[in-house]
Amino acid sequence: MTHLSPIEQAGLRVLHLHDLLYQKTNGLIGHRVPGLPNSLLLHTVGAKTGQPRVNTLSYARDGGDYLVVASMGGAPRSPGWYHNLKARPEVEINVGTRRLAATARPILPDDPDYARLWQLVNKNNANRYEAYQRKTSRPIPIVALTPA
Repeated sequence: MTHLSPIEQAGLRVLHLHDLLYQKTNGLIGHRVPGLPNSLLLHTVGAKTGQPRVNTLSYARDGGDYLVVASMGGAPRSPGWYHNLKARPEVEINVGTRRLAATARPILPDDPDYARLWQLVNKNNANRYEAYQRKTSRPIPIVALTPA
């Protein structure tokens, strides 16, 4: 967590509590939190372990797709969930209590639609992704989750 400021570290602890509550209630509590973007639960399978994994992520919408961002706060590496869905793009998401099968598609800066989608997700998350991108030299991927 050393790449995060003290305020970001405190925020991360609060988000961890939110994550636990959202997961323990199977999406009943935690989808919408005042002052924060809506969030979903991403269900993946560990690329190395084969074990089920669940992550709470903020999302934006683009048509029928749910857009999540593999920022990890601007860390030098992408988050584990990103590596998992690259290995196995068939995932499930909870949007509130609705659980949906989906296909994950990473979108990187060389994609012609990246700039438009980046503006959308960045605005949705109070311009935090722009700040995270300044912290790292890696391109931050956007992931489109398309329900089946």
